[in-house]
Amino acid sequence: MRYSRQTSIQKNLVLRSKVIQAIRTCFTCAGYLEVETPVRIPEIAPEAHIDAEESGSWFLQTSPELCMKRLLSFGFEKIFQICKCFRKKERGDCHIPELTMLEWYRANATYLDLMTECENMLSEVTSSVQPDPSIYFRNQKTDMRPPWDRLSVADAFLKYGSVPVEKALAENRFDEIMGIEIEPRLGYGKPVFLYDYPSSCAALARRKPFQPELAERFELYINGIELCNCFTELTDPEEQRTRFEKELESRRTMDKKVYPMPERFLQSLANMPPSAGNALGLDRLVMLLANAEKIDDIVAFTPEEL
Repeated sequence: MRYSRQTSIQKNLVLRSKVIQAIRTCFTCAGYLEVETPVRIPEIAPEAHIDAEESGSWFLQTSPELCMKRLLSFGFEKIFQICKCFRKKERGDCHIPELTMLEWYRANATYLDLMTECENMLSEVTSSVQPDPSIYFRNQKTDMRPPWDRLSVADAFLKYGSVPVEKALAENRFDEIMGIEIEPRLGYGKPVFLYDYPSSCAALARRKPFQPELAERFELYINGIELCNCFTELTDPEEQRTRFEKELESRRTMDKKVYPMPERFLQSLANMPPSAGNALGLDRLVMLLANAEKIDDIVAFTPEEL
């Protein structure tokens, strides 16, 4: 047998399979229905910094979000999906243009409910694929047993940032400071949920009822790696349209392709129940569990090998 990169990472590919099986078991036992939605779609959620791969006059999905939320509007209450998503020009140690996403939605829930559900699920998955309840990644140990740490975005800027969050927003430096100063320092020893983002940084999330300057959104960090992104879902069609228009205008300003407005999704929001959804990068989860330096070490084929 000819030696290959695939041969050298065989144990990681076996681990990947076990992780996927464990995730399916967790959600099925929790009463979730596994669904499949189309990968090739006519409309995507317009976001300023996410670029879609075109497929004829349609697009390869950047996320199954729109179709899964439409299922919620049709009466499905607890659904999950493991699927391929595509994002143009995303390539690096933790990025690949064809990624695998775990996404789940739950009616009559908030981001706080999914925060608890997320930590319980990932703790259970970790324990099911290895005897140690901790992750060892880049010579750092992280205890995966709940409860996990919780840190507001405002407090993270005060603790790790060079300026408070209000100043970062005013100077248009929020993403810069998050990426360089804050994210690399999160989630050591224990995973941490970074929550309550500025509403301007959460295009599809519900605003907090008594603090409308904040959105009900969290991201999960483990050993400096962003693993998932969760919202209490915005269900107001008019507000969502306004936010999409803002994202499209940002794309125009940056001379990027302007995507069509997702009209069928907006129509469905009127029938969508209060709900929350979470999108988790499955490739990155396997990276963490495998103590892999880069995403190439946990996928069967990289784009460069095709």
